[in-house]
Amino acid sequence: MKNQKQTIRKLVGFLNNAEEDGGFWLPNIQRPFVWSEEQICRLFDSILREYPISTLLVWKTTSAIRRRKFIDNWKDTLRLSDFYVPEDNRKKNLVLDGQQRLQSLFIGLCGSYEGKELYFDLLSGEVASPDDIKYKFSFLKSSTALFPYVRFKDLIFTTRKKREVLDTIKLQAGRELTSNEEDKIGDHLDLVDRTFKMDEAVTYQELDSIDNPNLYSEDDVVEVFIRANSGGTKLGKSDLLFSLLNASWEVADQKMEDLLDSLNKHGFAFDRDFVLKTCLVLLDHGARYEVSKFRKKGVRENIEAQWENISAAIRDISDFVRSKTYIQCDKALPSYLALIPLVYVRYHFLEAWKKAKEVDQYLLRSLLTGAFSGQSDNLIDALVKKHRELQGFDSSEAFAVIRSQGRSLELTEDRFWQMGYGSKTIHLLFNIWYPTFTHVPAYDNNLPQIDHIFPRSRLEQIKVLNPETGRQVMKYREDARNQLANCMLLTREENGAGCKSDTLPADWLSGKPKEYLELHLIPQEPSLWQMDRYDDFLEARKLLIRDRFRSLIV
Repeated sequence: MKNQKQTIRKLVGFLNNAEEDGGFWLPNIQRPFVWSEEQICRLFDSILREYPISTLLVWKTTSAIRRRKFIDNWKDTLRLSDFYVPEDNRKKNLVLDGQQRLQSLFIGLCGSYEGKELYFDLLSGEVASPDDIKYKFSFLKSSTALFPYVRFKDLIFTTRKKREVLDTIKLQAGRELTSNEEDKIGDHLDLVDRTFKMDEAVTYQELDSIDNPNLYSEDDVVEVFIRANSGGTKLGKSDLLFSLLNASWEVADQKMEDLLDSLNKHGFAFDRDFVLKTCLVLLDHGARYEVSKFRKKGVRENIEAQWENISAAIRDISDFVRSKTYIQCDKALPSYLALIPLVYVRYHFLEAWKKAKEVDQYLLRSLLTGAFSGQSDNLIDALVKKHRELQGFDSSEAFAVIRSQGRSLELTEDRFWQMGYGSKTIHLLFNIWYPTFTHVPAYDNNLPQIDHIFPRSRLEQIKVLNPETGRQVMKYREDARNQLANCMLLTREENGAGCKSDTLPADWLSGKPKEYLELHLIPQEPSLWQMDRYDDFLEARKLLIRDRFRSLIV
């Protein structure tokens, strides 16, 4: 293994550039880029502060490995498949560890982030701010970038002398610079030159399979990749498992991307973890999510061979949930794990699945009571075992299995009223409560919003005397303000600026038609809408809510 050193400006020129010793590329086992604007800016701050940015790991090879380009102009809507490079047997360098750092450097120095370019505040750098930022960077549109911010790539790739750069900056400032400002800017230009252009600040370890073709096999490199990325928080378990699958199945990433796109276009958030865990369950390897299972002979090959059937079963269950239950969006599905036993029945016993009854009740009760919260692998395995015995789905048998695992399915009064603002299940309850609302609008910002009837800000202002201390204290603590009886669902228009906001209930509800009050289960006695009647309002509304959901509460 060789250690190589390079300046940042030179190294960035290697990315996607086959003319530079084969160029640097990303193997398809690498996960997508995940850093935020803030993380990128922190990286550039660290470089100017001359902090080490860790060693990279690169595999030098001529193998026909599937790879992709680094992204220059990053957008959240990009698909990785748009950056695939045709396989070839030419020299190439594949980055096994350090993708996030290199990709951040490439975006900041050669591209953009959501249409914005990286700018540097030339007058920053005095002392670290409370968030530990010394040299301030920001992604800005050129139309909004004003002095002292300058586009950073212009400082890196310029051939102009320092004096010429200073003159240009003075023109941008639109005023004379003070001597202190000019000195500081000059020092910063020297610092940028040193850290990005002169110092060999980046070290990368090179696994050379060209000079030593028998030293590292492709399986060895996958193992190196997993070990390099499993020591910290860089990769989740799904990334490690998928790297194994992707190494033997060259189109795995494309197949996974297509499946998740089709599942999530209706407002859900299925992820790779769910799909990989479901694969293990469907192929009778149990629900426990372990790397060792993907190393067993035949497991990856079986997933590849059965992929079309597996993905069809997952899609069918997703369609069922969306069209046949109250669950209309991701927020109303507190645990996707409840779906895995259903996918198993659909995959193995298609005809029995078509006749299955009370599936919606199984989902509703198990999700509202949190049956799949915590460690649920044993529960999934037990449900799968029962469905395999029955060769189909039976809700009463499923409930018996859940109870046998020590999990309650009873929605008691106490548990019901815990579904207040911020709880995991309130969105599911509101999907039932408000079936006519559009819970999956075409535009995410149009999602209906849960709001307080009596505004939290107004309730926080109500004080009472503490007889023990003689001091005024807040009367309604957080649990009293956020409880279910003080929550309602509003359209975005209703809850937008200048609408509901912190309007008092007496003002907001006044003049509302009877149908509106009945939809939201609002007590129709106007005197209860006054701030000093908050406790009475809650009791009256609880009666209405309890009556509406009496079939759920035991």
